[in-house]
Amino acid sequence: MEPAPDVIRVGAIDWAAASDLLARHGLRLNRIGDGQKIPGSYWGEPEAGVIASDVYVRADTPVHSMLHEACHLIVLPAERRAQVHTDATDSVQEEDATCYLQILLAAQLPGVGSARLMADMDAWGYTYRLGSTRAWFEGDAEDARAWLVERKLLPE
Repeated sequence: MEPAPDVIRVGAIDWAAASDLLARHGLRLNRIGDGQKIPGSYWGEPEAGVIASDVYVRADTPVHSMLHEACHLIVLPAERRAQVHTDATDSVQEEDATCYLQILLAAQLPGVGSARLMADMDAWGYTYRLGSTRAWFEGDAEDARAWLVERKLLPE
C-alpha cells in the first residue's frame, strides 16, 4: 500500500477558523472522532463527508477535502443543498467551480493559503489538462470563475 501524500490535515489547522469560514457560507463543520466513520464521505475515510449543510471531518481529513466538499455545498442553491447526502455535484461546471472556490477559500485559512492547497491537490491526485492545479487556476479556469460570478458567489 502506498503511503498517504503529505498534505495539510484538519488536525493541523485552527478549528475555530475553519468552522467560522464555513459558517460564513451557511455550513456547519462537524468533528468526528479518530477512527470513526465519516458520515456522507463519497470517497471514504479520511475524505470529508457532506449531508445537507453539514461537513464532516476527522483530524486526519485533508484540508483540501474539507474545502472541496464544503464548496460543493456552497455552489448549490439552498433547495438542492438540503437534499445532499454524500454526492453533491451533478455537472462538470459545478465541479470546476468547486475546485476554483476551494482555492480561494484556502487563502482565508491561517496556515494554509492557496499555494499550499494547490500543491496538496496535486499531491492527492487532482488532475487538470494543463498538468497542475496552479496552471489550471491561473490559465484555464475562466469558465469556473464566470460560473461563480454569474451565480453571485464571487464579485465581478
